[in-house]
Amino acid sequence: MAVKIRLARRGRKKAAQFDIVVADSRAPRDGRFIEKIGTYDPNTNPASINFDGEKAFAWIMKGAEPTDTVRAMLSYRGVLYRKHLQLGVIKGAISQETADERFTSWKEQKDAKIEGKRTNIGTAKDEARKAALAAESKVKEARAEAIRKKNTPAPTEAPAAEGETTDAEATAETTEEAGA
Repeated sequence: MAVKIRLARRGRKKAAQFDIVVADSRAPRDGRFIEKIGTYDPNTNPASINFDGEKAFAWIMKGAEPTDTVRAMLSYRGVLYRKHLQLGVIKGAISQETADERFTSWKEQKDAKIEGKRTNIGTAKDEARKAALAAESKVKEARAEAIRKKNTPAPTEAPAAEGETTDAEATAETTEEAGA
């Protein structure tokens, strides 16, 4: 019997969520399975991958073959790297302590990288929200200023002081002189 680690779809239309299951390769995609080891939600950013690493590692070591998508998830979480290190221990290339140390340091670096991505996404969203709010307030102030100008009566012209002539009067005087 060929055993696969694969995804089983659930969730509503256009909002899929998946269970990560160990199943016989001849069973239907959403049919019978041997064991559910986790969940996968591609609708979040970054995608939510939750599974029991120990169970996945145990099934991988027993010979279960992951599908391409599940292989990428297992690699992302370090299960395949752990298998690689364990095979080195079995062959006698490295000791168990060295393998555990290497895996622990890799896991810490990977977790820091994932957390950094989450915080960058969160800060980018906050900055975009603040920028949109600032742009919206500028537009609101411009509209308020336009309405204020529209509703304010136009100031009447003050009469000219003695000795000063306005442009209209100066034009009238020059046309009279030209005509005389």
